[in-house]
Amino acid sequence: MVRIGAFLVGLFFSGWLLVSFIMGAVAYVSEPPAPTAEKEFHEHPKQVAFSFNGPLGHYDKAQLQRGFQVFSEVCAACHSLKFVSFRDLADLGYNEAEVKAIAKNWKIKTPDIDPKTGEMAGRVPVPSDKFPKPFANNVAAAAANNNAIPPDLSLMTKARHDGSNYVYSLLTGYQAQPAELLQKFPDVKTPAGLHYNPYFANLNLAMAPPLTAEGQVTYGEGQPKPTVDQMAQDVAAFLTWTAEPKMENRKSAGIAVLFFLLVATALAYMSYRNVWAETKH
Repeated sequence: MVRIGAFLVGLFFSGWLLVSFIMGAVAYVSEPPAPTAEKEFHEHPKQVAFSFNGPLGHYDKAQLQRGFQVFSEVCAACHSLKFVSFRDLADLGYNEAEVKAIAKNWKIKTPDIDPKTGEMAGRVPVPSDKFPKPFANNVAAAAANNNAIPPDLSLMTKARHDGSNYVYSLLTGYQAQPAELLQKFPDVKTPAGLHYNPYFANLNLAMAPPLTAEGQVTYGEGQPKPTVDQMAQDVAAFLTWTAEPKMENRKSAGIAVLFFLLVATALAYMSYRNVWAETKH
C-alpha cells in the first residue's frame, strides 16, 4: 500500500508539472513579451571589406600598424591590452629596435614607493612585458570614466558577435537619439553623461565618441587619409589581430588539411575500384 501511495503521489506531481508547463507555453505563445527599445532599435554591425575576411584572407600589416597607432594615441588612455606583449608587435612588421623604442613610451608601475614624491614608482617596459594597464585599479578606472570600467580590448573582437565589424560600427555609430524612438518609448531618453549608439546592446554607453575628427591621428607619408571611418577600420583590424594573432597560420593549415583530405579521398576511391574491380556486386 505504501508503494502504491508513493506511486500515486509521484504521478500526481508529474501530471501537475506537465499541465503547468503546457499552460505556461500557451500563455507565452498567446501573449508575446512587450517590445522594448533595445530590441527594436538595436542594429546589427555594418559590414566592412577587411583584407582578412574569407578563407584566403590575410592581415594588411600597414593597416595593423595604423590601427596600433590609433590604439596608442586614442584608446590606450582608458583601455588595456593585458594579453599582448610588446614583442608581439614584431608580427606587425616592426623590427627589434622599433619594438624597444615603442616600449620606452610606456611605463609600468611597481609596488615600490618613490621616497621623494610618495607616489608609486615605475620602470620602462622591456619587449617581454605585457602592455600596462592605464589605471592602477578598477576604482580609479571607474572614477575617470563616468563610473564605468573600460574593458580590456585584447579579445574584444572574439567576445562580440561579428567582432571586427562590431568594433568599427560602434566607433562610427554615435548619433542623436532618433525621434521615432522617443515617440514610441518616451521613458528611455538617453541619460545625462551617456551616449546613444544603436550598435551597443542597450543603446546607451558611457564611453564618449573616441574618434571625432579627421586628422585626429597623423598617419605617415603614403598612408590613407585619417578620416574617422578609416581610423575606425584600422583600429578594428588591429584588435582583430590582438584577438587572433595566428589567424593566417590557422587558415593556411586549414587549406592544407582540406587539400590532403581531397587527395586521400581520391586515392582511397581509386584503391577501392582497383581492389574490387574483379568482383561482381
